[in-house]
Amino acid sequence: MRLLASALCLFLAAALVTFWLSNAEGAGDDRCDRFARTAAARAERDTGVGRRVVVIGDSYSVGLGLEQPDASWPSRLPGRVHVAGFSGSGFSPRAGGCGKVSFADRAAAAVVGADLVVVEGGLNDFDRTDAEIREGFRALVRAVGDVPLLVVGPPPAPSRAAEVPRVDALLAALAASHDAAYLSMADADLPYLPDGLHLTADGHVEFGDLVAAYLLNAASKAWAGGS
Repeated sequence: MRLLASALCLFLAAALVTFWLSNAEGAGDDRCDRFARTAAARAERDTGVGRRVVVIGDSYSVGLGLEQPDASWPSRLPGRVHVAGFSGSGFSPRAGGCGKVSFADRAAAAVVGADLVVVEGGLNDFDRTDAEIREGFRALVRAVGDVPLLVVGPPPAPSRAAEVPRVDALLAALAASHDAAYLSMADADLPYLPDGLHLTADGHVEFGDLVAAYLLNAASKAWAGGS
């Protein structure tokens, strides 16, 4: 009887583990599928006119949490803006847990025909090592090629603010060493949703206007220097 009871306990334990793992995998698949649908929907809605600007980013770029995702921060930028975003993604290859969706993984296809590439992120790299972020950044630069690149760093979202200075400093150094422009958002005072991570609608306006102002200022300096 004791052997039978022990065998039953082991069987039930194994069954519970299998059930838990299958549910966890299913939940992850559902999450990633949802993110993929959101990304595809946002990618279909370019905004503005003029030179083609491609934004590669995370949930901020696709407007996760907004009633109108089309109003996510890239809609504030000058030019004809295309968003190639994916929630949970980042610079490092393993950020997000949805497979090959890092910025570098998506860049080669996204940047075709672009006059400017803006890459926004870093909050999802908060738990990644410096080495992982460096690896992803270098792969991103290779994928972008000769297209002008602006990297926009992470803002101090309350739920991940402790790691923002480290990620921000690392991205700034990497951008400088790869001849890319860098806009730090580490000191940006923005309004967040109750989750302490994602921006409110007003936060998207403020974030987008900061990036737009940087681009317009850079364009003005380039024009003045060439005149």
